[in-house]
Amino acid sequence: MSHDINMPRDSGKPIEEIRELHDGVSDGLEPLSPLDLSTIHSTDDLVRAMSQTAFAGRNLGEAADVLEAMVRDPDCYVVCTLSGAMTVAKMGLVLCDMIEQGWIDAIVSTGALMAHGFVEATGRSHFKYDPAMSDQELYEKGYDRVYDTLELERSLDDIERIVLEVLQGMPRELVYSSADFHRMLGEWLEANVEGRGVLRSAALHDVPVYVPALTDSEIGLDIALYQRRCALEGEGYPRYDAFLDLEDYTDRIRKQTTLGIFTVGGGVPRNWAQQVAPYLEIMRVRLQDESIPIRRFQYGVRLCPEPVHWGGLSGCTYREGVSWGKFVAPEAGGRYAEVLADATVTWPILVKAVQERLSKRS
Repeated sequence: MSHDINMPRDSGKPIEEIRELHDGVSDGLEPLSPLDLSTIHSTDDLVRAMSQTAFAGRNLGEAADVLEAMVRDPDCYVVCTLSGAMTVAKMGLVLCDMIEQGWIDAIVSTGALMAHGFVEATGRSHFKYDPAMSDQELYEKGYDRVYDTLELERSLDDIERIVLEVLQGMPRELVYSSADFHRMLGEWLEANVEGRGVLRSAALHDVPVYVPALTDSEIGLDIALYQRRCALEGEGYPRYDAFLDLEDYTDRIRKQTTLGIFTVGGGVPRNWAQQVAPYLEIMRVRLQDESIPIRRFQYGVRLCPEPVHWGGLSGCTYREGVSWGKFVAPEAGGRYAEVLADATVTWPILVKAVQERLSKRS
């Protein structure tokens, strides 16, 4: 017995009488387009075309739109948060581009990322890992493995001497923040080394670099060793106070009207930067001071492959952040894009596409 495809089984009614089938357009849905490489002549062309596809490709295209809006907004103060081994992965000059083009107003980073970037900025190399070498052999030869890349222990020893030089030039009575110290390292690069580097670019463009977990890095260990030496010799030494970073960052944020955040990875840098919003709010309430403003991030771009269902901070979505008072809700005007893919692939493509857009309209 034949069955009419327009007639559902076990029903005598045509399917049109059971439900009304819409055409997409009548409900304002946006049609997608095949990715036609014959029409692609630039990185921006590619990213715009990807925004009309699906999955991570569409996410990347949407992220370019949000990043462009963020950097074009003259009132937007943009905070860049960084985790993962992005400088070991050779993404340092991408970050330099963003600093030098005025896209970033403050950086919050892991200490390791800045330490490896400092190695790079002094002209030293990282190397491709050879899987034929065991990790024990790597250790014995002074090769520190970061996934598929190697940092040289010799380079870290060289950096310790530079850190020591900077510390010895600091007044003994000084109490400093991580931003103070990283600015001094950037100034050392400017005075002693040719070529670009993250801390050098940040110092030249007055972009503070906050490292909330300073002791979780090679440079942090160098500082600790210097303090220990001074203590053993009965000498004073400059003191480090992490709360100076928090208050300096908070003071900068409270002066702004519009906030944006560009995040690579997650972890401490991401949340430390975002928590300024609830910090200002609880200050206003608990100190009963209505002059303290409420500030929330209105723009956000996140490049991080960590999914939300693991329940960790690095997978926390911007929508989840709305519930903490960190972000403006999308329905209230917040603009966000999240790309769940490796930043070493997505970051340079994203930045290059937006560079091309800005150059076309400048």
